[in-house]
Amino acid sequence: MSERELPSAKILRGTENGIYRALYKSMGYATDDLQRPMIGIANSWNTLVPGHFNLNQVSEHVKWGIYRAGGTPVEFGVIGACDGVANGHDGMHFILPSREVICNSIEICVQAHRLDAIVLLASCDKIVPGMLMAAARLDIPAIMVHGGPMLGGVEFDGRKSDLTSIDEALGMFRAGKVSLKEFSALEDLACPSCGSCAFLGTANTMCCLTEALGMALPGSALIPATHSDRLRAARATGIAICNLVEKNVSSRKIINQKSLENAIRVCMGISGSTNAVLHLSAIAYEAEAPVDILETFEKFNRTTPHIAKVNPASKWNMEDFWKAGGIPRVMERLMPLLHGDAMTCTGETVQDNLESYNYFFPENPDVVKTMEDPFGHMGGIAVLRGNLAPDSGISKPGAIDPALYQFSGKARVFDSEEAANAAILNRNIQEGDVVVIRYEGPKGGPGMREMYKAMKYLYGLGLNKSTALITDGRFSGTNNGCFVGHVSPEAAEGGPIAIVKDGDEISIDVEKGTLHLNVSNEEIKERFKGWKPPEPKFKRGYLELYSRLASSAAEGAVIKSRSS
Repeated sequence: MSERELPSAKILRGTENGIYRALYKSMGYATDDLQRPMIGIANSWNTLVPGHFNLNQVSEHVKWGIYRAGGTPVEFGVIGACDGVANGHDGMHFILPSREVICNSIEICVQAHRLDAIVLLASCDKIVPGMLMAAARLDIPAIMVHGGPMLGGVEFDGRKSDLTSIDEALGMFRAGKVSLKEFSALEDLACPSCGSCAFLGTANTMCCLTEALGMALPGSALIPATHSDRLRAARATGIAICNLVEKNVSSRKIINQKSLENAIRVCMGISGSTNAVLHLSAIAYEAEAPVDILETFEKFNRTTPHIAKVNPASKWNMEDFWKAGGIPRVMERLMPLLHGDAMTCTGETVQDNLESYNYFFPENPDVVKTMEDPFGHMGGIAVLRGNLAPDSGISKPGAIDPALYQFSGKARVFDSEEAANAAILNRNIQEGDVVVIRYEGPKGGPGMREMYKAMKYLYGLGLNKSTALITDGRFSGTNNGCFVGHVSPEAAEGGPIAIVKDGDEISIDVEKGTLHLNVSNEEIKERFKGWKPPEPKFKRGYLELYSRLASSAAEGAVIKSRSS
């Protein structure tokens, strides 16, 4: 990129711009520093989120790479909240809405300071997609580098433990399956290092899909947080962003229909988190890409095999997935279904990157299989529709026992997550029940909380293979069992889930993609005559604003502009 094209040059070059140079020089920058491309580092480091705890160290290596390649790094902070800490209480209302704040704050900082490019540092659930949304909106050269996954903990229930093992163990303790001593020990042993959680939840799913989009260096998504290669990848990212500035490769040359379709294929192939549907929809919206994410998930589900199996779908954790070849191995196997000519942040295409990629560990067919011999011939995420979800519902067949792909049962209805959790722990849910949790959507929640604990408690009580759960809220990527989330329209907007009653029969068919309330249309219409929209749960602050402006889950739960 020539000097006159750099946004920073317009405020840092020329005699009339001495005031701006003086402000930078007050912080120790030299004249030479201000003649280089100004590369922003959006760093969500904090000591609240384990996945971000090491990002200050990662950032130092990014800066090293940037300066080495001829740029000047300028760093600013970005908020980041931990889903694990926020889960199961009012804090979770704020987690999904934080995505829009992250996106907006990065846009503000980049535009106000006329930065030439951006390196995005994040590892966790809403922070990664929020940053990718900002990159897509800004359309400047951009790359993401992650902090890396956490290591697995002490073995528990047949696999290395992780954060979610503690909630599973709580259900087991309540059911008398484990002792208090065994339960308490997990608190110290399940999370042995910093990093994004050791399972394929939303955090690691979005890190994987960042790489699949071409927005992170090949092989970088799954390097463990404690591994030295994580720092080498950070330095390489600093060099790569300067290369993108020189070649004028902006983010929308990478985030477009081809790369989004590649990311959806990879998400299907690894059975990633259902939240990926929300986040890819939001990223596509910001990129103004001509692709219907929901429709593409629905179409690709029938043509994409499930070739990688990681916790919660198996005993293998993220370190095992990394050693098995990670996303390069998955994309190599899925290449006949991918756009090999899609541009990436290396300045090369997907095909070029894979042809030159060097694997450090041997293959592990128990983790990553081939298209010819997959774990399943159906993709890992399914879109369901029916009279209970006219717009859509999202399920995850990759984490469901095939025996539960068809499930019918009697509804047990709860108007909040807390009410459902209490009923489950009090042993009030029986085999054959379909737990319905409503008024937890983007507007009604507000913020579309995760029903993570409900599913973990059912697992711990031994009910995960004999019950189902549906909700207009979301699920954690670590959940397994028969579940359908993102039910749209949501209850607060008058979706059919609002008029379900205890004892109604509900039928779920994951293979056929249907979710049906076995009640006549006449009865549904009659019930709606007595239904009224609920009062907003928050009357002021950001959540009041979000509850008014958020789109439906079927549209990514984004705050749309008036022109959209």
